[in-house]
Amino acid sequence: MNFQYQLQKVKMSTEKKSCITLLLPAGRLPLNIMETVHQLGEKYSFRVYLSTLQNLRLTDVPENAAAEIRETLASLGVEFKAPGKFPLPRVCVGMNHCKLGVIDPETLNQKILDKFTDRKNTKAKFKIAISACTMCCSGVKTTDIGIMATRDGYELFAGGKGGPFPKIGRRIARKASEEKALEIIETLVEFHDQKTAKKQRMYKLLNDLEFPYQEV
Repeated sequence: MNFQYQLQKVKMSTEKKSCITLLLPAGRLPLNIMETVHQLGEKYSFRVYLSTLQNLRLTDVPENAAAEIRETLASLGVEFKAPGKFPLPRVCVGMNHCKLGVIDPETLNQKILDKFTDRKNTKAKFKIAISACTMCCSGVKTTDIGIMATRDGYELFAGGKGGPFPKIGRRIARKASEEKALEIIETLVEFHDQKTAKKQRMYKLLNDLEFPYQEV
């Protein structure tokens, strides 16, 4: 191994690295973004991780390349994970690709984003999930706010969580219309915001005397 190559390896091992998380609404990865990430990955030797929240995380990104990578991807319309941003719902594949599905969750997902994306300084530590049927593939019952489609309308759950001590969310609505479901989500988001100084999971608020919904 020659001396110059050894120096290059030492430099690479000591170079500061960072992560960049690309937000992918409804877990969809447009081909032009995938192609650009591939090109940038080859250029800067970072790695790609598909997160459990259906986002794309670039890991081991050289810090001196992070600004260029962000700028290049932003020019394609990419948004990045950052404090205060409204959480993207986690969704299943839906009726267009699954015979059990009764809705297209991508459509409902977009309505949620249209309603809440411009909301500033959303408190951290709550998540949303949408399932197109009662199989709950997106984890609606173990999520802070879960929306499950049925043939009779939507069931909504609040306060679920995963982790080492998982909890099933409280069912707070049955046979809700889409309009009603969006109204409930807004009420829960406002309640979480009012009751939370910085960050807090929804399950910790279920026993608050002012929690807006009873179990049904």
